[in-house]
Amino acid sequence: MTSAHRQHPGGDSNVVPFSPRRKAAQPPILRLSPEYDGIELLYANDQHPDTLFSLKILAWARLANGDTVAMVPWLKTPVTAMALADPLNGRWEGYRLPGSDYLFVDAPEHKVQELDAAIRFFGKPQPGTQSVQEIPDTIGTHAVFSADEFHTISLMEVVSWRLHADGTLIAMVAEESDPVETPVLPGAKCLVSAQEKEDFQYFFQHGIANRLKERDPEALAAVAMLATER
Repeated sequence: MTSAHRQHPGGDSNVVPFSPRRKAAQPPILRLSPEYDGIELLYANDQHPDTLFSLKILAWARLANGDTVAMVPWLKTPVTAMALADPLNGRWEGYRLPGSDYLFVDAPEHKVQELDAAIRFFGKPQPGTQSVQEIPDTIGTHAVFSADEFHTISLMEVVSWRLHADGTLIAMVAEESDPVETPVLPGAKCLVSAQEKEDFQYFFQHGIANRLKERDPEALAAVAMLATER
């Protein structure tokens, strides 16, 4: 990971993975701590062995098994760093502090301590379907929808992520409401689950989403390939 010939491109230079490999189910999430300092997740794949690709981290999660791990939206669902995978044998390589060459593999101690204190204060989630925490999306995640096999697509910005007592993490997007709520903040009544909408397909971070909005040929071709890999 620290080899001198490896490069660390910014988040907007990410490649678009085409389909996930199946992974074992992760332990339930107990609590989240949003990542506000821009720490990035680094991953590599077999097609680009001398390059590390980066993703903005959404939050740090305390799992039911006691681990503290980074969470990123990845294709159809938010996943832990260790569960990240793509069809080119993509794998997590570590974390990077932005603007520096500091690379590390363990969750930052201040995030571990924050999650420890939060669980002591709030307790562990009790069984049920109620929401136990909602955090804002700070990395520009967009949900992609298509009802016609990707002949046309629409994108909606993810406003927040809602953690339920069963440990699942749901992306919340805003639907039109009357009266219109402005600004739309976490917890707003107009928010609905992206994953539960019939036409939901994938999550993309803002770099790829902006290229899709601009009808960038390379990004559109990647989405077309996503449709064939379904």
